[in-house]
Amino acid sequence: MRIDVQTLPVNEIIQDIAEKLNAPVIDGDAVLTVEIPAELGEGYIRASNFDCGMGIISYYCKFYKDVEICFSKNTVHPLKFIFCSEGEVAHTFQSSEEIHTIQAYQNIIVSSSGYNGHVLYFKANVQTHVASLEIIRSIFSHRSNYGFKHLEPNLKELFMDAVSEKRFFYQGNYSIKAADVMEDLNSRDYSGFLQSLYLEGKSYDMLVIQIAQYQDDEAEDRLPTILRKSDIQKVDYVARRIMGDLGSNLTVEMLAKEAGTNINKLQEGFKYVYDLTVNKFIQHQKLEAAKEMLMTTDKNISEIVSAIGLNNRSYFSKIFKEKYGVNPKYFLKTRKQGA
Repeated sequence: MRIDVQTLPVNEIIQDIAEKLNAPVIDGDAVLTVEIPAELGEGYIRASNFDCGMGIISYYCKFYKDVEICFSKNTVHPLKFIFCSEGEVAHTFQSSEEIHTIQAYQNIIVSSSGYNGHVLYFKANVQTHVASLEIIRSIFSHRSNYGFKHLEPNLKELFMDAVSEKRFFYQGNYSIKAADVMEDLNSRDYSGFLQSLYLEGKSYDMLVIQIAQYQDDEAEDRLPTILRKSDIQKVDYVARRIMGDLGSNLTVEMLAKEAGTNINKLQEGFKYVYDLTVNKFIQHQKLEAAKEMLMTTDKNISEIVSAIGLNNRSYFSKIFKEKYGVNPKYFLKTRKQGA
């Protein structure tokens, strides 16, 4: 199935997709949603547009037949930062026969030349989560971008190419930081104005992550990539395992064995993805959970220490102050004052 869409802004893209799928557009204030009709697949496609010249389209779907979405209107196309957190999606330029497959935890940065469009391919019966940041450079450049200072030269030129003179394609190595942000985009904690601010903030988070990864990949002193997709998946599994069981004292040895890898490989993976050792990651997650409980629950410090799997209140207070600059009692005092 082929879906021809407008190239910008994203609210017009979602309208075109809805029309082709013969499905309504659900207006959720800051988010426009099209649910995939049951006879065509499962899931939904969402879009949010921001005044800064950036929008985001999130594809959370599984189609029952191959689908290609063609961005082919005769106009300057936006700069795209596309990240896949589940399944896979393929991209090609409209005038090219070369197809690039984006697997889970990979991203691409693409800019067409002139009015040449883009095509995204979704395979039948593949559950796919993809987010595409769409940047209209002629508008985005009016922000206070500080002359794109310290941006890698090729990327700086790309952002300043408002009329899309040059074609650009980059495919990144595996990362899961952007996948975490994609999950946050589904938050139901806010609505209306706050939802708009939240989504725009998360979109900038994703943009920063992908730019930082590009600059890291292009750095001359960058170490050779040592991790495969399966290694990243194991890091992701272990990270979620840790966050889902903060009350236990999980060891690196235990986690590596459970993930089906060795300790050194797991440590390398966490250093690559989070710039932390496994134990430092565990400590960070425990302290973040403790801070949240101090601010939002009625638990006392002893109860919180127990909830995050520690048995030494003095040690907890020490590492808490090292991380946040204040002791836990400060948060308790603040909570009581706000009650």
